[in-house]
Amino acid sequence: MNRTFGCVRVVWNRTLAARHARWHAERKSTSYAETDRALTELKKVPDLAFLNEVSSVPLQQTLRHQHNAMTAFFAKRARYPRYKSRHGRQSASYTRSAFRMRDGQLSLGKTPGTLSFVWSWPKVDVTALDPTTVTVSRDPDGRWFVTFAVDVEAPPAPDPTGQVVGVDLGLTDFAVLSTGERVPHPRHMQRRERRLKRYQRMMARKEKGSNNRAKAKRKVARAHSRVRDARRDFLHKTSTNMVRRFDAIAVEDLAVANMVRNRSLAKAISRTGWAEFREMLTYKAHRDGRTVTVVDRWYPSSKTCSACGRLLAQLSLGTRRWTCPGCGTRHDRDVNAAKNIAVAAGLVETMNACGADVRHEEPPSVPSAMNQEPQPARVGLPRV
Repeated sequence: MNRTFGCVRVVWNRTLAARHARWHAERKSTSYAETDRALTELKKVPDLAFLNEVSSVPLQQTLRHQHNAMTAFFAKRARYPRYKSRHGRQSASYTRSAFRMRDGQLSLGKTPGTLSFVWSWPKVDVTALDPTTVTVSRDPDGRWFVTFAVDVEAPPAPDPTGQVVGVDLGLTDFAVLSTGERVPHPRHMQRRERRLKRYQRMMARKEKGSNNRAKAKRKVARAHSRVRDARRDFLHKTSTNMVRRFDAIAVEDLAVANMVRNRSLAKAISRTGWAEFREMLTYKAHRDGRTVTVVDRWYPSSKTCSACGRLLAQLSLGTRRWTCPGCGTRHDRDVNAAKNIAVAAGLVETMNACGADVRHEEPPSVPSAMNQEPQPARVGLPRV
């Protein structure tokens, strides 16, 4: 399998380099058929004769994956594909012509014997599986995985609940709902950071290229894997719970790439997993027939009173509670923002959203309802 991973890396990197060179020299894209013919020529090169020692199916699948990646890049759905490194995650995919699955025993093409694995789905009989694709992967921490792709019927969509919610993501709490509920931060990285630093110091003392350094490097990778797995488990459980409880969910469009430029908050923001959480919400809501609405990032949700609609001129980040000078309502910053996000997404209708029908305690009052018109969202600081 390690030899197969190495051949997959060679094919991916050489094909990507050829694509890149042809595009910059001739301004022509490369089709999958052309890369397939180029792979045949690569196998004839004496220095690359080892490509014939492994199954050809993972190499062809690599070309398909790269073609899909380039298609997604030109469609502006993904970034430009990167070169594969031997130090990252390794994988090889086999289609039905290159593996055999009988009585729970897996055999791969040009691999002697059967591949032993531990089945992770106790409610599913592994002997009854008829997978279309098998992917074998290895993480940097040394863990191996076998993934089966199986054609199954889509699960029935859950019944509507009639509930909607606005979600405000933050650093104090991971999420605050417009219902007043708070989802605290699990802080997985903070609990394991001390041990991770110790492992990193141990690795730094080892001689480069030695076996001891390789062992220490696996310990560091394993510590990172524990944090990643715990974070992903938390995000899956939180997103699934929200999709099952609410028919419509409104979240704020956060520019995480821009927010991490703040050196004081970059470390805390990078650990939250906001972008991954939003992706999970989106695909689970689409699968279950729910709705996810994204509110413009420049919408002043924290500075707007959810009771009367008054907009404050200033509100510092350190202010967690404030009283509206117009209607006198006492607000929690995060709960108020979540309520305003739900209103801005059109999930909740409020009679006093514009503030025209509310009696204010001090002048100047907000304009009348006839003089208030919605303004288009603009890039930049919100107007106050």
